[in-house]
Parts: sequence; structure tokens; C-alpha cells
Amino acid sequence: MATSSSNGKAPSYELPWVEKYRPLKLDDVVGNAATIDRLKVIQEDGNCPHLLISGLPGIGKTTSVHCLAHALLGDAYKEGVLELNASDERGIDVVRNKIKSFAQKKVSLPPGRHKIIILDEADSMTGGAQQALRRTMEIYANTTRFCFACNQSNKIIDPIQSRCAILRYGKLSDEEVMKRLMEICDMEKVEHSKDGLAALVFTSEGDMRQAINNLQSTWTGLGFVSPDNVFKVCDQPHPVTIRAMLGACYKGDIDTAMEKLDEVWNLGYAAVDIVTTIFRVVKTMDSIPEAVKLEFIKEIGWTHMRILEGVSTVIQLGGLLSRLCKMHLSPKLFEVKT
Repeated sequence: MATSSSNGKAPSYELPWVEKYRPLKLDDVVGNAATIDRLKVIQEDGNCPHLLISGLPGIGKTTSVHCLAHALLGDAYKEGVLELNASDERGIDVVRNKIKSFAQKKVSLPPGRHKIIILDEADSMTGGAQQALRRTMEIYANTTRFCFACNQSNKIIDPIQSRCAILRYGKLSDEEVMKRLMEICDMEKVEHSKDGLAALVFTSEGDMRQAINNLQSTWTGLGFVSPDNVFKVCDQPHPVTIRAMLGACYKGDIDTAMEKLDEVWNLGYAAVDIVTTIFRVVKTMDSIPEAVKLEFIKEIGWTHMRILEGVSTVIQLGGLLSRLCKMHLSPKLFEVKT
């Protein structure tokens, strides 16, 4: 617990950067410009339909809904919005009681506006609870609108999907994540190298929330954002070692590849972390021809599947490297047919 300073000032609490720099307006949301433009049209029109927003974690789904709700309701936001997260109990009883009672509640809102119920991580709701929502959505449509945010829209039952305008969010591009990280670095005066920010983008895989959290963790813990520090904080195998391993496989040098594998394995990384990093690194290697890269990805995919099924041993990874090296001995595999 923070204590007050000697001069009697109130204690200062450091907000997590992911909250401190969370967008408050739709204009501030990074990426998915086409989808955000659709939300801006709803904001200007004022008549919000039921919404179903799907996409990967950390790309701004819930934030966008909150920005829209703030813009539509203004000062009445607190009274006019009910948010239920996956951490809340959301069975049939909650739908029948809490959601229904909020939909029935009379609230003073700006003219032409509706109450908004935000159901975050809606794909984790039980089938029975989703069925119970169908009638509630219809009965109270004049006063209340529902916004569902989920990672996988196919887990939302069809009757609810047909009642909603569906918005799909794509993964953020590396350039969009990099631009936002540089803005935060300038505002927080974070000492960093360009390669350090590139490492953050690499580890986040389009997840803005993870990128900002990793940036804060690296800066707070180690005082400088460099590639080595980032991979230390994220606890992922270093791509440089993985790149050298794949380069040796492409040349058919099994001894060097196995040395690099032993080096990574002895650092204590799990097989699934190693094979995931191998997959991400091979996609970025320009030194490997496209046809060879596709065959490499195919083999890595099979190995990833076996590891997820429970066979997570170094022998499994060694077998992968030997099969990748073997491709070097089969040049006919990569001949382009004319």
C-alpha cells in the first residue's frame, strides 16, 4: 500500500499504461479503420442497433463499445450502461433477473438514445443463457440495445446473430502497433532502441494490450527497452537463435541445428514455446525461398499438433529439425513446374 509523502501530498498511484492510454473516443482507436467508421456512423445517427463484435483479444473490441456508449449517452453513461464480463455469473438466472430488471428500469437519457447492455466475452455464455436472451432482446428493443463482444462469433447462437449487426475486427498490423508504442514511449520518456520496439511488436502478434503491458514491464523492470530485455521479460526463445537454427536446417547442417536446439532447450523453454517461435520466425526469413518456406511451415504445423497432443519432448523437436534438413537433400520437391 502506498503511503503519503512527507510534505503531506496525497499518494500518487501509477496506473497500468494499458488503462492510462485506453482510448476515450472512437477517433483514438488504433486500426480496423473500416469497422470504426461504421461505428462513427452509428454515433452520428444516434440509433444504435444490437451489435456483435468479434475478433482476437487485445485489438480494441470492448474499448470501441465503451467509446461508442460514452459518445451516445454522455453524462448518462453510468446510469444507462450495464456491463457484464466473463468473470461475472451469466447463467439463465442472471439473464432473467439482472439483465431484465435493467432493461425495465427507467433512466433519463438524451432524446432518441437507448440504454446499452455490454456483454463482454459473450462466447463464454452458456447456450441456455443465450437462448433466454432472445425474447428479452425483442421485448425491450425500444429502450435497450445489446452489444456482444466475443473472440469467436461461431459460439454465439444463430438467433442472436440474426438480431445483431455483426462487426469483425482484424489483427492489428505491425506498423499500427509500432506507431502506438512510439507515442507512449515519447509521453513516458522511455529509453528504447528501435530493435527493442520491433521485438515488442514481434512478441505481441497484433495484440495491442500485450504490447503495451510488455513495454511497461520491460521499462519498469530493466530500465531500457532492448531486444534482449524484451525477450527476457516475455520469457520467449530469442529469435536470433531460432533464425540460426532454421538457417542451418536450410543448408542441411543438422549438427549446427541440433546445437542451437540444445542451447534453447537447456534454457528451460517448453517445447510448445520453441515450436511457436520457430513458426513465427520462419515466416519472416527472406533468405529462404517461398516454396521451401511453405514446406517448412507444413512440417512445423504437424510437429506443433503432436506437441499439443502431449508429446512435448526434445526428441520431437529434434525429429522436426532432421525432417527440415532432409528437405535440403530433395531439391526436386521445390522445382517450379512450367
